[in-house]
Amino acid sequence: MATYVLGDIQGCYDELRCLLEAIPFKADRDRLWFVGDLINRGPKSLATLRFVKDLEQQALTVLGNHDLHLLAIYFGGHRVLKGDTFDDILNAPDCEQLCHWLRHLPLLVESDAAVMTHAGIPHIWDLPLARQLAREVEDTIQNADYHSFFRLMYGNEPSLWNSQLVGMDRLRAITNYFTRLRFIRQDGDMDFTAKGTLDDTPAGYQPWFQFELPIKKTLYFGHWAAIDGYTGRTDVLATDTGCVWGRGLTAIRLADRQRFVWLENQLVKPA
Repeated sequence: MATYVLGDIQGCYDELRCLLEAIPFKADRDRLWFVGDLINRGPKSLATLRFVKDLEQQALTVLGNHDLHLLAIYFGGHRVLKGDTFDDILNAPDCEQLCHWLRHLPLLVESDAAVMTHAGIPHIWDLPLARQLAREVEDTIQNADYHSFFRLMYGNEPSLWNSQLVGMDRLRAITNYFTRLRFIRQDGDMDFTAKGTLDDTPAGYQPWFQFELPIKKTLYFGHWAAIDGYTGRTDVLATDTGCVWGRGLTAIRLADRQRFVWLENQLVKPA
């Protein structure tokens, strides 16, 4: 049995199926971890969402910012934005079922040797704290008052973690660390304006994975297509290689960290 971590699919259903066939993934024995952002920007969000949902126990998925965006529209009353490509989900007969399934997904998944979140884990949290904070948000969106969360989810403030935060400020900060993190200061303050390569690092900030992380497991994340899978570390592995932007779709095998990339209609195994 093998477990593969899949980078952001973002509606690239055809590439996903090609990559899984080429690995090859066997649904009766193998497992898949998805780093979130199953949907949006690509052409087949509905097919992707249905496929992953139907994998049932063979797949573990964490929520990404695009997945949460769909939920904020469906449950929180926010508007569809220019560039969103999930009208196929919103118009589907099983839209409600799919959205309820999405809101029951976690923000953090782990095994004995690995941990996965969508955007990362800041250096100011250790793993026990990250687990606790993930569960706080999960409990909120999986329980009765989830509509309120999605109505108030959006915003860049507070951008700095404080254990004394309460209410929606606390939940929003936690959600942003798990699903929007890229550049961060030593004190934990996040920058939400810069989304480019490592050369675009704002003054006073660093890519979050360049800090010493108090996590003794291999950390897998997506979200940051601009770095094209590169962190410079062997214990923090980026999986988003920009399939939706015409680049590769990446899977990493947990057992040996071997990368498999579906690129230009063929399977590539980077060294």
